[in-house]
Amino acid sequence: MIRFLVAGLLTVTAFAMPPAALAQGTAPAVPPSTTAPAGAAAPASPAARQPSAAQAAQQERMRSCNATATSRHLTADARRSFMSECLAGRTPAASGHEPSAAQAAQQERMRSCNTTATSRQLAGTARRSFMTECLAGHGASTD
Repeated sequence: MIRFLVAGLLTVTAFAMPPAALAQGTAPAVPPSTTAPAGAAAPASPAARQPSAAQAAQQERMRSCNATATSRHLTADARRSFMSECLAGRTPAASGHEPSAAQAAQQERMRSCNTTATSRQLAGTARRSFMTECLAGHGASTD
């Protein structure tokens, strides 16, 4: 009876262990003294390549977009949305250009209308209606 229990435990233990633990003759682990420090750069291998021009441009775009998102204090969904647009090249931060005169005028109109709606304490449908009229240029954007 005891023999069957011991045999059963050995069988269960053998199946529960990962195959690497059961393998014999595996290479010994590298001693900690031969590994590089955590902050050290990995040695250059002959297979390491420099990024292509397109990869370098994409990396620079990512740096620029990330810096802009950080400076604007964007988080969560707003940051994801901005990064997506920026990396696609649809924002001034990605292209390195200032907005056109029409874009700048529209942005100023949006700021003005939003400020007015806030000062009037508009909310919900009333705010939406006001913003639509104001942005279309039909409503006065001042008090």
